[in-house]
Amino acid sequence: MMKISAFYLLILLVGSAVVLSSCDSTSPDDPTAELNTELEGLLKDASGGQGLAFFTMPASNNYAAIPQDPKNPLTDAKVELGKALYHETALTVRPKFSGDKLHASCASCHHVDAGFQAGIPQGIGTGGVGFGLHGEARTKDPNCPVDSMDIQPIRSPSAMNVAWQPNILWNGQFGATDLNVGTEAAWTVGTPKEKNNLGFAGLETQAIAGQDVHRMDINKSIIPSHTTYQALFAAAYPELPSNEQITDITAGLAIAAYERTLLSNEAPFQRWLSGERSAMSEQELRGAIVFFGKGQCVSCHTGPALNSMAFYGLGMKDLDGPGTYGKDLTKPEHRGRGGFTGNAVDMFKFKVPQLYNLVDSRFYGHGASFHSVREVVEYKNNAVQENSVVPQSQLAAEFVPLNLTSGEIDDIVAFIENGLRDPNLSRYVPTSLPSGLCFPNNDPQTKIDIGCN
Repeated sequence: MMKISAFYLLILLVGSAVVLSSCDSTSPDDPTAELNTELEGLLKDASGGQGLAFFTMPASNNYAAIPQDPKNPLTDAKVELGKALYHETALTVRPKFSGDKLHASCASCHHVDAGFQAGIPQGIGTGGVGFGLHGEARTKDPNCPVDSMDIQPIRSPSAMNVAWQPNILWNGQFGATDLNVGTEAAWTVGTPKEKNNLGFAGLETQAIAGQDVHRMDINKSIIPSHTTYQALFAAAYPELPSNEQITDITAGLAIAAYERTLLSNEAPFQRWLSGERSAMSEQELRGAIVFFGKGQCVSCHTGPALNSMAFYGLGMKDLDGPGTYGKDLTKPEHRGRGGFTGNAVDMFKFKVPQLYNLVDSRFYGHGASFHSVREVVEYKNNAVQENSVVPQSQLAAEFVPLNLTSGEIDDIVAFIENGLRDPNLSRYVPTSLPSGLCFPNNDPQTKIDIGCN
């Protein structure tokens, strides 16, 4: 039998202890251990007893676990096609100002550098120029008249984690299912809302209707004759005859399929939910405890995306600040859900947004009237409306002072800005497009800004 010296045995024992301790996510001396336990309890209560799984996102390729439209089942081929089309600037062949042809894409207003938001107060498609470093420098094309710009009437919501939103946009107007059953009278003929009659869920409907809204036309683009796209469509829709594979509907379904996979499942909070107890800092843990506890943020922001399909009036300002164009506060979008349904009870009520990667953009609220996460938290903590146009009767019953301390606000902000930020969203972006064009925009200034030749 081989003899082991006492010194060598000590090394083995010490090494084993190190290996064993490294397997533990926390130790009795860990100052966050108590915080982890408290947060687990709060999440169990907030989930109605379902536990951490209620807030956990699936892997982006775990299609069976991702909410989807039964009429548009997710497949690898469809998602891959949608990724290309979402970023494809070759689709914008119908700009009102001819000089802006082939200049924009879906990603112009929902790009990765801004957490799939616009990064500016008002999303600009065709009629815009430039990008900057993170989308912050996109502005009006000086040669394009304002009434020829493709601009959003209110702040562009994030395209991330939309799988948990059966009805899309701040007013929920897109989608024939869920909350929009019974709203058929509002599906006005001759408007994008008419596309609800196709019977799809919100994402699918919006992706189909959005092509016309944003001056895209797949039939007049290079795509039907492009061999790579022909192959991508054939792989995505093998059940269709070749002459029916490339349409605005199949393109929209593919874009929606891709959007359903845009999940921020690598954020520290998601890693924490999956068992990595050291994923969040002590301050982020404290912030999560206030979020799910005293702050009662979870009463509105819940589920994997920390959103909901509820509509609330919080008295926030409309889109009417510097850096916005074509402002028209009479547009129905400024009246929230009521602008779509026409019901008095719905007026000035906007959908609860998801909360991941908010720090990647510096504009918040449907009117982009807040410029930091802290400003939004303080606004909700103080509960004093900033928009006098909104009647008191339309303010949410939950819009009351929260009595959070400055320290608790600091902690919530840390949780939202850091704990809910996925740092690796670039995994969802193609390295190049089949067309060879630049993206998210293809105008001359953007090419200079992003170094695309």
